[in-house]
Amino acid sequence: MKRTHLPLNALRVFDAAARHLSFTRAADELAVTPAAVGQQIRALEDLLGVVLFRRTSKGLELTDEAGAGLAALRTGFLHFEDAVQAMQAGQSSHVYTIAAPREFFAAWLAPRLAAFRADNPQVRYIIVDGELTDFTEANLDLAVRWTDGPGELEGAPLGAAEWVEVGSGDWIGWPGDPAPGAENEDRIDDEEVKPAIAVSDAGQAIAAARSGLGRARVPGLLAQGLIGESERGVIQATTPCRRGYWLVAPLPQWRQKKVKALVGALTQQALVAEAEAG
Repeated sequence: MKRTHLPLNALRVFDAAARHLSFTRAADELAVTPAAVGQQIRALEDLLGVVLFRRTSKGLELTDEAGAGLAALRTGFLHFEDAVQAMQAGQSSHVYTIAAPREFFAAWLAPRLAAFRADNPQVRYIIVDGELTDFTEANLDLAVRWTDGPGELEGAPLGAAEWVEVGSGDWIGWPGDPAPGAENEDRIDDEEVKPAIAVSDAGQAIAAARSGLGRARVPGLLAQGLIGESERGVIQATTPCRRGYWLVAPLPQWRQKKVKALVGALTQQALVAEAEAG
């Protein structure tokens, strides 16, 4: 019989019924009705062409045919359990592979990963640069992305979605905010709204604004990490933003215990940082 045709559910019911020698007790174990157990047993008998149980005055008895295969079946189920435990072992791994924008890692994520590791010294990190890194190709556990939501992935926001305006003078643009002076994003190609200075990321935009090259709109969470208390005067305004920093992962990774632990720690730290900034 091909593996794809193995009646695994019926074999599981047969194993329970053989251990209890009772359809009723087997049904209790499997959280089904005794009638459902009987149906599975009859279907298995029809498939195999043998009788598995015999009713006697003392109750159910296994036939010789059933007894001949029972030991091998139970050994097989033990191997299944070993296989499941081996696959789940990755969930208990203490190695995290995380993708994040370089400037966000330096400004916000790195110190919080350090705090998590201080409480969990067995943890190891592999950090991948870039927020659009493919989960499968990079074998990621988690990614940080500047986005308006998790999309098709599972996710949790880090802090409030808000802009912070830094510096003064002409606008500084970056890929996340290519035309900060334009009221309508459809006008980003208009010469009259193109920024005087264009840089490659929000971290460079903050550095340019702090140096007096102009003003930039940057994520509030990033500004909190890069601008010290003594420089808070360069922050001019805070406004709501459609996008924010999100922790994201596909559902299988998101369900892992180790990922849940790190996500919980980072989101809690984001709330604390937001409260302190407010």
